[in-house]
Amino acid sequence: MSHAARCPALLVAAPASNQGKTTITAALARRHRDAGRRVRVFKCGPDFLDPMILEQASGATVHQLDLFMGGEADCRRLLHEAAQDADLILIEGVMGLFDGDPSAADLAALFGLPVLAVVDGSAMAQSFGAIVHGLASYRDDIRVAAVLANRVAGERHAAMLEGSLRQGVAWLGALPRDETMTLPERHLGLMQAQEVGDLDQRIARAAALLPEGALWLPDPVAFPAPGTPATAPHVLDGCRIAVARDAAFAFLYPANCTLLETMGARLSFFSPLADEALPPCDALWLPGGYPELHLDRLSANTAMIAAVRAHHEAGRPILAECGGMLYCTEALTDTDGCRAPMAGLLPGEATMQPKLAALALQQVTVPGIGTLRGHSFHYSRLDTQAQPLARATDRQGRPGEAVYRAGSLLASYVHFYFPSDPRAAAALFLRADR
Repeated sequence: MSHAARCPALLVAAPASNQGKTTITAALARRHRDAGRRVRVFKCGPDFLDPMILEQASGATVHQLDLFMGGEADCRRLLHEAAQDADLILIEGVMGLFDGDPSAADLAALFGLPVLAVVDGSAMAQSFGAIVHGLASYRDDIRVAAVLANRVAGERHAAMLEGSLRQGVAWLGALPRDETMTLPERHLGLMQAQEVGDLDQRIARAAALLPEGALWLPDPVAFPAPGTPATAPHVLDGCRIAVARDAAFAFLYPANCTLLETMGARLSFFSPLADEALPPCDALWLPGGYPELHLDRLSANTAMIAAVRAHHEAGRPILAECGGMLYCTEALTDTDGCRAPMAGLLPGEATMQPKLAALALQQVTVPGIGTLRGHSFHYSRLDTQAQPLARATDRQGRPGEAVYRAGSLLASYVHFYFPSDPRAAAALFLRADR
């Protein structure tokens, strides 16, 4: 067994969502990278949008660390690999530090990660100290090592915030409120990195505004090697998988793509928005995204719809997740009431809702496939007469999302995390006779 790898690491957390965690994690990554350090960034919990921003900031692939979807061994392996060649590991937390099961605090406790608290100080003064004290003392198995104030009015305001702190948590300074570094949002969270034309300037601006104290490097953390190296079965040798990837379909975990290739698959990427034909393929993967923002272009690309239908009629496997499933319905209606025909592989129609329809970690046992974990997060409603092949459950065992089978199509609102069961993931892309 190889020895533990040591590397300075920080979990960037907050008392709640919308405190500026992503902006500050990106700013830290860029500033350290500009100083010549090799920075590896991770995102705690299921998320497709924040990692796109963090990848742009750090220049390296951003993986998920999720104790439910991937499990402890997956997180341990990813951290050990990163620590072997990085000068700093940054992990962006999810929601508030203690929110969810598992929470960012659970990850910090398990791996001994010091916590950098990011607190929006815009609407408070001395209460800032109470919030930081609460974060630092709520659990005795984690260490809130430092705090960074965000959206601060000026030097006098910053001095009040700093003066309110109890001993034991280091003050790293404050960032001003500045719209030129704010990351634009929409209903599922931040806008996709490729949609923000001046993203690099925003990240650079945030990095420039970081106080000098924010470049503090914590003591190295020891990341032991996983007990037994994970080995993926080589069951996809020669399998060609066409993967939709464009502005409408971009919700892809890098770990999923890496695992498929490790198992022998050859991935080719295409655009349902712009391309007229599928690449030569044995299986098709339509991941989640924002099809509702591109209704007219998707619907008008009848050549691509015909190609997807021909693939389906030939009995070749199709995995459609969330937005990919919406594309496979008969029609999709956006929040303005605009309705457009879709590929029509799954009976029924989907309609976008003004409010969140579902958000949960999910586990589902699919007959003939296996048990996979993942999550759902969507604003749409599916009306279908199709009977579910299986139904997921959430962390508490409550009924979750349905999984539908329509010929060779497997469709669900669940975004699967393939490393949760590599053999089941491979089976998604294999014909039944294989």
